[in-house]
Amino acid sequence: MSSKGGGTALSRRNYRLASDTDKPKVTGIVNEKLLSDYLHHVFPASSKHGPASATYRKTLNFQDLGAHLERLLSEDEPAEDDQVEGRLGPSTVVLDHTSGFEGLLFVDDDLLGVIGHSNFSSIRATTCAYKGKWVYEVLISSEGLMQIGWCTLNCRFNQEEGVGDTPDSYAYDGNRVRKWNVTTTNYGKSWAAGDIVSCMIDLDEGTITFCLNGQSLGTAFSNIKMGPGVAYFPAISLSFKESVAFNFGSRPLRYPFHFYIICYLPLQDPPTADLIKAHRLLGYMKTVLSTCIDTQEEKLTEKDIGSWQLKGEPTVLVTLAHIFNYFAPLMCKVYLVEDVLMSFLLGILEGGGSVDEHPLIQQLLDLFWLLMEDFEVNECLKQLMMSLLRAYRFSPIIPDLGFQIHYLRLTTAILRHEKSRKYLLSNVITFDVLRSVVFFYIKTPLRVKEAGLEELIPTTWWPTRFDKEKDLRHETADERMRRRAYERGCQRLKKRIEVVEELQVQILRLMLNNKDKGTGEASRYIFLNKFRKFLQENASNRGNPTVLCPPEYMVCFMHRLITAVRSYWDEGKRKSTGAISSEEAYVPPQLFYNGKVDYFDLQRLGGLLSHLKKTLKDDLATKANIIIDPAEIQATSMDDLDEDEESGAAQRPSGAAAMGGALARPSWLSSPTLGRANRFLSTAAVSLMTPRRPLAPPEKVKVRSLPVEQRTEEDIEGSHGNDGLLLGRPLEEPDQPITEKSLLEILDGIVMMYNLSVHQQLGKMVVVSDDVHEYAVALKDTEEKIARCPGRRPDILEELQKSQKVFAEKLNHLSRRLAWINATIYSKEKMLDVYWLLRVCIRTIEHADNTGSLFAFNPEFYLNVAMNSYSALKNYFSPSNSMDELPGYEDTLTQLAAILAKHFADPRIVGTDIKDSLMQALASYVCYPQSLRAVERIPEEQRVAMMRNLLAPYEQRPWAQTNWILVRLWRGCGFGYRYTRLPHLLKTKPEDANLPSLQKPCPSILLQRHMAELLSQDKDMAASFLNSVLNQLNWAFSEFIGMIQEIQQAAERPERNFVDTRQLKVCATCFDLSVSLLRVLEMTVTLVPEIFLDWNRPSAELLLRRLAQLLNQVLNRVTAERNLFDRVVNLRLPGNARTYDMSPLCSVTRVVRLTVVQSLIARAASVLLSDPCFQLHSIQHLLGETEASTAGADHKHFSLHAYTDYISAEEEQKVEQMLAFLTEESKQAAATTAPTSEDDLCPICYAHSISAIFKPCSHKSCKACINQHLMNNKDCFFCKATITGVEDYSKPAGS
Repeated sequence: MSSKGGGTALSRRNYRLASDTDKPKVTGIVNEKLLSDYLHHVFPASSKHGPASATYRKTLNFQDLGAHLERLLSEDEPAEDDQVEGRLGPSTVVLDHTSGFEGLLFVDDDLLGVIGHSNFSSIRATTCAYKGKWVYEVLISSEGLMQIGWCTLNCRFNQEEGVGDTPDSYAYDGNRVRKWNVTTTNYGKSWAAGDIVSCMIDLDEGTITFCLNGQSLGTAFSNIKMGPGVAYFPAISLSFKESVAFNFGSRPLRYPFHFYIICYLPLQDPPTADLIKAHRLLGYMKTVLSTCIDTQEEKLTEKDIGSWQLKGEPTVLVTLAHIFNYFAPLMCKVYLVEDVLMSFLLGILEGGGSVDEHPLIQQLLDLFWLLMEDFEVNECLKQLMMSLLRAYRFSPIIPDLGFQIHYLRLTTAILRHEKSRKYLLSNVITFDVLRSVVFFYIKTPLRVKEAGLEELIPTTWWPTRFDKEKDLRHETADERMRRRAYERGCQRLKKRIEVVEELQVQILRLMLNNKDKGTGEASRYIFLNKFRKFLQENASNRGNPTVLCPPEYMVCFMHRLITAVRSYWDEGKRKSTGAISSEEAYVPPQLFYNGKVDYFDLQRLGGLLSHLKKTLKDDLATKANIIIDPAEIQATSMDDLDEDEESGAAQRPSGAAAMGGALARPSWLSSPTLGRANRFLSTAAVSLMTPRRPLAPPEKVKVRSLPVEQRTEEDIEGSHGNDGLLLGRPLEEPDQPITEKSLLEILDGIVMMYNLSVHQQLGKMVVVSDDVHEYAVALKDTEEKIARCPGRRPDILEELQKSQKVFAEKLNHLSRRLAWINATIYSKEKMLDVYWLLRVCIRTIEHADNTGSLFAFNPEFYLNVAMNSYSALKNYFSPSNSMDELPGYEDTLTQLAAILAKHFADPRIVGTDIKDSLMQALASYVCYPQSLRAVERIPEEQRVAMMRNLLAPYEQRPWAQTNWILVRLWRGCGFGYRYTRLPHLLKTKPEDANLPSLQKPCPSILLQRHMAELLSQDKDMAASFLNSVLNQLNWAFSEFIGMIQEIQQAAERPERNFVDTRQLKVCATCFDLSVSLLRVLEMTVTLVPEIFLDWNRPSAELLLRRLAQLLNQVLNRVTAERNLFDRVVNLRLPGNARTYDMSPLCSVTRVVRLTVVQSLIARAASVLLSDPCFQLHSIQHLLGETEASTAGADHKHFSLHAYTDYISAEEEQKVEQMLAFLTEESKQAAATTAPTSEDDLCPICYAHSISAIFKPCSHKSCKACINQHLMNNKDCFFCKATITGVEDYSKPAGS
């Protein structure tokens, strides 16, 4: 029998009794009268069919039930002509993707979601309204620039003008909080991701109104154009990567009629007839669930619906089968699922208590799978889950987070049902932007008043970065009371958020269940394959933000996943005594090279995977018993070189289809590297030998890597001697179980998640804390001004009080937002998660390092996460949580220090970016006392090796960071080197106090000693190192002087002077490099003076002469009166003062030169004085001693005596002694020096006599020039012939 409600009845399972012969099979338990009473009780006749008394009722049995039920369902069907006038267009309203758009947009499959992909794209709906009152809703997925509203057909948009920018178009912009109709004015409130905008148009009164989350923003426009030929379409304009979803009425409005004037209708009519049927059928079902048939007493009794169980009672089942014959097809429609089924299921859980206390949902799902066709239950579950996702994502935040908890509880209840869970995991939950990752996100409220934070945290307090340094005992009683009240409010908020987080963890634990193998593959392995695909999409599309999971979602997802994985890990540890606990977790190195886990196109430490397999195939065979098939290497190489568009296009759709058939992402969302990855995985073949079979020859096991979506439990966990993901264990790796192998791959994915976007988001959210601090400083400053304001200036006082009020209101708002962010992102628990991830990465790197050359297979992101997670712990979580309180923190610091010290110059690492990151991390590490002590705690062998790498020649490597590290090791020991920042720079902002360059001096005597020993013992290394330092100093200072000249020329032009800010920054950089290189020279001269003074060393004399030459040139440049340097310093250039103040800074340069000279003065005076560039007045200038004739009365002289904060009296005295000594020595040298003929001088430097002759060309120069030249070049100065030897030359006596 067919019906309007059961159009698929012929293809459905049929539970009806076909004939009277079937009757005894049922009525053997329930007699005819009791059955009739039961059916009349479940399906009562309406008053239209006469009295309902049992006396007048017709006997009802299963043969008549179908006709009876169909008659009941047809009673209230609305007339088909009950259509409201006022619209034109299709009855199903969607976005017009054929002609009603401008610009580039991505439109979802349902034609309701849209993502902007050009500068300013516009699109309208397919249906318009010309009279009446209409409403539609827009679900805001991103909070950027968008204009939402209405437009007519005549509106023409482009990449610059959108909805609201043309006549007859009207828009609301919650990003800029304005309304638009050619002109613009302030209107409404700011929106945030997760908000819902309701757009209402009244074409009877000519008004347009907008609502935000159900709250009216007031009438935006009145007297809009109306009349014949005028009709308005829903429309939107949005900028690049912004996204929204429309609801024209295909789903129940989130804020329906009771929020609006009653006559506003959705633009698309609801399925009224189906709604009536669905509610009536659901009522029948509830009656069945709450009715008990007592066959012994032959009566019907009522029972609690929550206690109903599916026991296989024939009468109940056949009755339910009749209901489902009509109910099941209706549950394939999204509107009915959301309005009827989801509301019913949510009502079951309204009583509170744990989800386990409500088994009815499990029973109902069993009933669905029993009585509905597979395609019906699949579609029903899909629509139910998607409705829950939307409802959770766009729920308003209220003080108890009740909406979020409500939807998460129902999601948990559904996922507890094994068969439903596996279907949803396989076909619906794909972890993309709009899918289940949403369930693990807790959005941050933009408007704290609407979120109820004023109720939770009535008292506000604004902490600053320096509160930890300030003794709390100095607080006033009022401050202490406010702080404690604020902390209590934060604790209340945290407890409510923890309820949501616990439900989210429960959902993940259900997805990670690996014991539910009774109905096919366990949930965990379905989850794992989907999770890997999710990571691939986010790793491969990092340049396309429209397909990436938002970072704020990723942060929450990562924390919940860590909690769930650790709980399963420790459960496994309790069952297996040999396994390690989650506290000792790491990822074994074989995952990185055995091909069982796909790392897509992510970079390895040693370069491309195909290259590593070719170059390290012998090491794989000997160390890991893995033999790479030569055919695979050749195939892989050809894939890399000859990948064409046709093959890539053929592969990409198959990858997308694997994500869930009809639910697959649109083709434009497919990963651009998906085809390549799939082809590589499907063609790769790895041969492995079963390790350690001593007597028999190795048994080769052919293994073919599978695409991610095709892997099974056996491929992951292994079986019968197959190690699964851990095939190819190296000899260095301990032979003991770690944990379930699937958890290892999930752990690997967690590390990848942190690298993809979590760290970036952690840094982004610190901005709120910075804002709190800035406003707190501004408020304090304003209050001080109010206190100082004279009484005769009430106008100033009034303005200051207004500012005070604004700052206080902003601080109240920000401090409550900060409480939310601290609870969801920067709590102690989240800090422990990041710390655990840091330790996982450290142990993983240590285990991989033990494998020798196979370390090159390690993905780069493990080192990145180790460095970034430490940075996050240090800079993002403080001061709310202290790193010192973390368990085993000092040991972890030492382990990380050992990794940085060893691998910053590791030849196995080839990537330039990762090597630079390691160098920068080490440079930052030695700036802080605590981490520097950690470097000193690493084994001596590693410390010496680190210093040896730092002292390698600077050429052909990034030497600036190396030099910075050496400078930091010396700061605090040099002449006048006790400042945290260069003198007379502008004061730094308080939030910059944690910058590495602004830390107090913390020299390392231990590492200085290692440096001295290395330079003293290895003469060749010392010579090459110092030669490179002198070369770089010569370059840096020359560039600095060149930039000074350009700045002077630009500034002294007759027209308005303008100096590019970038030019000033480059100039400042060259200056800083010069200063730091001179500090390294100072360090070297102080620690190992014999490098210059022990002339038995082959390069000592040359190095000393080069040093003296450079020092004299630099001193002369910066100490000459009224020279280029002074002129530029005195220029009033825009940005010059902010970049650096030249004149005081050059004092530092002078001090450094002075210190170097002072260290060598006893034995090197003759070399210094013999240099033709030496000028005694340069040394005199340091102490402010200048010639009276050259000094103007208004000219301010430089003097070391003015820098008492940096230079001690003892250091000043040494300078004076040195000046006196050089003065005397210069007088004696002038008296004894004999005049030299110009022909006898070196033709290169004209400073020394000719003392060397080149072979074979016989050209001549002094020894200093040729020795310096030969350190870098073997060609003759003059003829470019290759120099084979240098001999001493003395002028013949007769010449």
